This record gives sequence, structure tokens and C-alpha cells, in this order.
Amino acid sequence: MQRLKQVFRVFRVSGHRHTLTGWREVVFLSISLVMVMYQIWSVAFSTIDPMQQMAVHLSFILVLTFFLNHVSTNKWISLMDGLFILLAASSGIYYTIHAQRFATRIVGVDPLTNLDIIFGLIFVLLSLEAARRTIGNVIVFLAIGFCMYALYGDIFTGIWYHHGMSWTDLLEQFAFSYNGLWGSPISVAATFVFVFVLFGAFLQASGTSDFFYHISVSIAGRSKGGAAKIAVLASAFSGMISGSPTANVVTTGSFTIPMSKKLGYSSRFAAAIEAIASTGGSLLPPIMGSAAFLMAAVTSISYSMIIVAALLPAILFYISLLAVVHFEALRLDLPRMDKKEIPKFLDVMKKGWYHLIPVIILVFLLMKGASPSKAGLYGIIAIVLIYLLRYGFRKTFRMFRSAVEIGIQSAIPISTACAVAGIIIAGIMTTGLGGKLNSMVLGLTAGHFVPTLFLIMGISIILGMGMPVAATYVLTAMLAAPTLIHLGVSVMASHLFIVYFAVLSAITPPVAVAAFAAAGIAGANPNKVGLEALRLAFPSFVIPFVFVFNPALLMEGNFWEIVGSFFVSSLGVIVLSSSMIGYFVTKLSILHRMIFFVVGILILYPNRISHVIGCLFVAVILWMQKRERKRTRIVEDTGVAFYDFNKSG
Repeated sequence: MQRLKQVFRVFRVSGHRHTLTGWREVVFLSISLVMVMYQIWSVAFSTIDPMQQMAVHLSFILVLTFFLNHVSTNKWISLMDGLFILLAASSGIYYTIHAQRFATRIVGVDPLTNLDIIFGLIFVLLSLEAARRTIGNVIVFLAIGFCMYALYGDIFTGIWYHHGMSWTDLLEQFAFSYNGLWGSPISVAATFVFVFVLFGAFLQASGTSDFFYHISVSIAGRSKGGAAKIAVLASAFSGMISGSPTANVVTTGSFTIPMSKKLGYSSRFAAAIEAIASTGGSLLPPIMGSAAFLMAAVTSISYSMIIVAALLPAILFYISLLAVVHFEALRLDLPRMDKKEIPKFLDVMKKGWYHLIPVIILVFLLMKGASPSKAGLYGIIAIVLIYLLRYGFRKTFRMFRSAVEIGIQSAIPISTACAVAGIIIAGIMTTGLGGKLNSMVLGLTAGHFVPTLFLIMGISIILGMGMPVAATYVLTAMLAAPTLIHLGVSVMASHLFIVYFAVLSAITPPVAVAAFAAAGIAGANPNKVGLEALRLAFPSFVIPFVFVFNPALLMEGNFWEIVGSFFVSSLGVIVLSSSMIGYFVTKLSILHRMIFFVVGILILYPNRISHVIGCLFVAVILWMQKRERKRTRIVEDTGVAFYDFNKSG
């Protein structure tokens, strides 16, 4: 009885990672290497059925999840993990053996065998447990809730009513159709998302992140308060590659946060800036942490159109963040970095220019119309070949091993979350709830445009708390994008709106995973860092609303409309950033901060009258602050002269 209690107790806690040393590291790397080889073959060269490809992918992911993430060191629990590994592997083998039958059977017509039901149920239950260990309980509770709704929807009345389903019919939808486990979320996770996670891992293991860091130092190091600006640029480049805000914080933040603190920024501010910059990397073209490829798969819009449309909003994001850092440096009167610590840009490029080759190859192939999976694969091959030519076989082997380990550990939470997201989507679509959500959302907001935007923003942030961007975006796109499109928002703007808030959920309290990770490095209070990140990133939360109202920021319009909109929006986010810090030319009074806040919103609103009014207010306050600074300097100079005169007298 006591052992049974221990078993049930572990299902209340999330998993913890084993330390990969000794035999455990050898086994993990061996399985990971086999998986990588299978993934490359299945995505780039094979013509196997999609369900079989996804089933084997998920089987590998489940095996590695239960091998890597444990819930207890108790030997009975460890035996249970071993059983889960055997069941996950067996399910993958079973689906492979019966792939031809599953590919040709008709859902709802051809009956399932007893073994089909057993192995299908194993896949569903193990996917839920794997997601719980890697992501947390929230997504699992959501999935179970929609399962219960699918089974017992006939007990409801009104808009919530549906006829209900038997558990075997529901299992068939989950495990033997393209609506559940094998729906669009795991489809994208098992193909190009995996390849690009692996590509990012190879870039990281080969030293590309360090190269981008030194580039950032050479660009921003000479400016006032340059340490935090270095953190912004370095984290932007690194986050664009990795697509994981938390992983990016842990890697780049380990040296940018102490550097910022050393220069004079507070622990809370340094951690918040690192968290925001690392999060925003997933919005920065051309890689966007795989978000661009997800959008291309879901919307059928070409990759090249997506990265072009996403460019200006991403630049605005980092303009606002750099403005926050700059105004804080002016407010604190921080010193510049020592020139001896700042490398020359040309010297950095001479030493590490080859790191750009894989990225250039990737973008070139994608712009030429190659599939994301093959472009990512050629990018990986380029990294390996370049490293082999420069460092030889032994160092290349070490780099390869490190990249595989990093890539698989990054892919596990994405795939487990996507598998459960597929279950949630199936629970919504098979009950007819998907068609009702549009009217439900519009009913809650009475069809008003701005409240609907705020509601969808809230849905995206809540669903994204603690979940990978890939799963959050696909799930929210299925639920909310049709509502925005129904209200007249373009497909591009609707999906980018959702991507932005799915990404920004990483710095939104109460979860704020990126902010909490940064707080641990900075030695600051996690909740205070989360709130600080929310305050400093406020202009970034406004940007998605701006491009929904002003499509010119998504490159829709003529040249002068686009340039004018970008210039005005840049001024708007700078003014908003100034109001967040309380400094412009000199310190802002509370009244001026409030005025700047309102003025920033006015400038960002796409209306010429509001632009003119906002710019006039900025000009007036700028003139007043310059007069005040001039008067202060005269007083200070007079005081110094008077002091010197008395001293000499």
C-alpha cells in the first residue's frame, strides 16, 4: 500500500532531469544519434506515410523523455520509468509494422483491433505524462478537460451541448486520425521544427553565439551604459537561433547580467533586460526561432513573405528595448566600458566571418523556395564541414556530440507539448466547439474590435505560460485566428499578432519563465524581475496592436507609407520607453511621464492628426527639458567657479 501511495504521489510533481554522466550519457547520446539519423532520413529522403513518420518521432521523444526526466529516485519509480520506456518503444514499433493498414483505413468505418486500442491508448497516456514532466500540469489539465467535454458533452445545454462520444471513438480521433496526436502540431514539430532546433544547437555548439556576442560588444560597447545594450544585441542574435527564451537567458545571461551589474545597473533591471531581449529573439527574422516556419505551415503563406512582414515590428521591439537601456544609463549617469575590453568590429569579422556562412546558405535556400527541412539540413552540413576544415576530426566530433545533446534536450519539450496540443485541438474540433468559438469570443466582446484584440491577447498569453512557442502558436492559431480574420484583419497580421503574445508570455507574470531564469542568475527576487520585465517591455506589448491597425508596418503599402509609418512608430516606442524610465533629456516629472505615456500611444495610433498632436507635445517637452538642462549646467558651472574663487582666495 505504501508503494502504491508513492507511485501516485509522483504524479503530483513535475519531472527533474538526470545528470548525464557515465553510462547514462552514453545511452542518451546513442538513442539521440539514432533519432537524428532517422529524422534526417525521414524528412529529407524518405516517402514514408506521415502517420508512421510522426509515430516513430513521438516514440523516440517519449523514450528520451522518460530516460532523461525522472520524478523520484525511488527504485520502484525508476522501474516504472523503465516500463514507460519499453511501452513507448513498443508503440512506435507497432505503428511501424501496421503503417500500411493505418494509412489506408477509413476513420469511423474500419474497426480497431484490441491491440490497436491498447497501443493507441499507450501513446495518448504516455504523451500526457511526458508533457507533464517537461512542461507542467497546466497543459495536461487542459487536455483532460477537453477529453471529458468530448465524452460527456451531452449533459450540457445551450451552446455547450453536443451529442457526446464513446471513449473508443474519441481514442480513434486521438491516435488513429490526423486530428489528434498526428495533427498539425506534432506534424510541424516532427519535421522542420526539429531540424531547425537541431540547426540552432549546431550553431550554438560551433561557437556562433560567441561570435554574435563579440559582434554585439564591438557595436554597442562604446555607447553609454553599453553593457546592457550588448546584452540586448547578443540575446537577440542568440534567441533568433535557439527559439527558447529560457535557454537563451541561461546561456547569454550568465555573462551579460554580471557585466551589466558591474557597470551599475540594478540586479532587477539587468535580469529584466536580459529576459526581454532573449524572448524577443523568437520574433527576429530570418530564423525567428522557427516561428516563421510554423506560420508558413499553418497559413500557407510563403516563408519569404512572412520574414519580410515580421522585420519592421521586430526592429521596433529592439528599438524600444535599446531606448529603455539608454534612458536608464542616462538617468543613472553610468560610465562607458573600458576601451580595452571592446574589440574592433573588423577584427571580430576577420576572426569569425565563417560563422555567417551557414546562416547565409539557409536564408538563400529558403528564399529560393527550398523546403525548410532541407534548407536546415544543408545548414547543418555546412556547419559540420566548416568546423571540420578549421579544427579537424576530433574537435568536430566533440562539437557534433554536444550539438546532438543540446538539440534533443531542446526538442523534447516542444514535441511533447505539440502532441498534447493536438489532443486539445482534437477535443475541440470533434465536438464542434471549434466552430462555436468564433461566436463565443465575439459574444463576450459584443463584437467590438479592440476588446476582441485584448481577449485574444489574454488567451495567447495564458496558453503560452510555460509552454514552447511552437505549441502555443499552433493551438492559439486554431482557436483565435479565425475570429480576427472574421473581423477583417489580414491573415498575416492575425497570425503575427498571436505569435507575438505567444512569445511575450515568457516574460508575463505570474509564470514568466524567462524572467525567473534571469532572476536566478542575477540573484534578484523572481516576482520583482517579472514585474520589472513587464514594465520595461510595455512598448513591445503595444507593437502587435499597432501593426493590426497599421498594415504598412507589415510592408503592406507603397514605399513612402511604409517608411513614414516606421519612422513615426519608432518615435512612438521611444517616447513610451522614456515614460517607463522617467528620463528624456533630463529627469521627467510625474506629470511629464504621464503626458509622454499618452503621447506615445497617440503617435503609435495610425492617424495623421494624432501624429501631429503627439509630435508637438514631444517638441514642447524637449524644448522645456533642454532649457532646464542648460539652466542646471549654468548653475553647476557658476557653483564650481565660485568654489574655485574662494579656494584660491
